[in-house]
Amino acid sequence: MPKNAQVILRYGPYSAVGLSVEHRTFRLEGLQVVLAKDGHHVILEKIEERNLVELVVNEEVVFHCNINDLEFGGDGDLDPLCAAARIAVLNAY
Repeated sequence: MPKNAQVILRYGPYSAVGLSVEHRTFRLEGLQVVLAKDGHHVILEKIEERNLVELVVNEEVVFHCNINDLEFGGDGDLDPLCAAARIAVLNAY
């Protein structure tokens, strides 16, 4: 995928540590950093599907996972799901 491409990061609400179910971006930080390092423009989009994260490139879902499986905070370098998402976006074209 060429640099400066647009990646839509769709995310649903989830419950964190017994708190109410809400849209939160704490677990998306590492994923955003990994994609930004490759030069992609990431757009966050809320969806209503609980616990879901989807990466959309060219109107096609290229990656999805449970938001609770992503590491909390950090830069995403050690998160295997961030690495898999990065590869899926790179192979999108």
